[in-house]
Amino acid sequence: MFLGQTLVRISWAVALGFAATAAAADSPTLAKIKRTGTVTLGYREASIPFSYLDASQKPIGFSLDLCSQIVDKIKADLKLDKLDVKLQPVDSSNRIPLIQNGTIDMECGATSSSPARLKQVSFTVATFVSSARWLTKVSSDIHDVKGLNGKTVVVTQGSNATGFAFDIKNKGGSFNIIQGKDHGESMLTLQSGRAAAFMEDDILLASLRARTPDPAAYAFLPETYALVPYGLMMQREDTELKALMDGVLKGMMASGAFTKLYAKWFESPIPPHNENLNFPMSDALKERVAHPSDSVDF
Repeated sequence: MFLGQTLVRISWAVALGFAATAAAADSPTLAKIKRTGTVTLGYREASIPFSYLDASQKPIGFSLDLCSQIVDKIKADLKLDKLDVKLQPVDSSNRIPLIQNGTIDMECGATSSSPARLKQVSFTVATFVSSARWLTKVSSDIHDVKGLNGKTVVVTQGSNATGFAFDIKNKGGSFNIIQGKDHGESMLTLQSGRAAAFMEDDILLASLRARTPDPAAYAFLPETYALVPYGLMMQREDTELKALMDGVLKGMMASGAFTKLYAKWFESPIPPHNENLNFPMSDALKERVAHPSDSVDF
């Protein structure tokens, strides 16, 4: 009896070993990681709270915490005694090429998925959903986009939000649009009262609001525009790696670990200045947590 149990255990161990080897063989990224004993993560230096540098210049953030869980799974599945983690800074211009040429194995930043990008790389199930929104002063007593009629609003020159604002105006809005040269100038325009509202990506506005002397003095209008999913990025058509990464994220979403991690980075004081973004999970992201998907459609 003892011998039979031992043989069963050996058979299972051999089978699991073959499964790990097969997964690595089917995935160029996992095969490289297994061969080198190193996984390389791309990170952003200033994409708060997804991926950025703390006071000691150490990369931290929501996306990096997610990737850490994935790295643990890779190490276990490939049966590696040791897996070195290399961190590679990336920016908006080189993050996709560095995924494509294999310099980084996955990007742990704040990159949105789109039909155009899906022709170049792959994304996990959505880890965040952004939208363009209006930020106003609470004292302005503006409660919806109709309250902006007859007033001046600000957008940042060159931002996607500029197109959204003009589209809203062309469809019946009667507000005046001015443009700041950068997000800092646009926020200052709102703070000084020269504009009644500032339109931009909602999480960026939350970050700008958190840095003001009185964040509670600002509020979002309820309207949302152009829902866009963010995900962790990897090489296109690396189905084995995508399945592994999606499996980790889906497991976290099902267990509540994802929601707990979200609260840590979006609804609690974060380094290096102890700022709280006060950015509760949107209904769109709650839906993706309940039903994980990598679709770009809403």
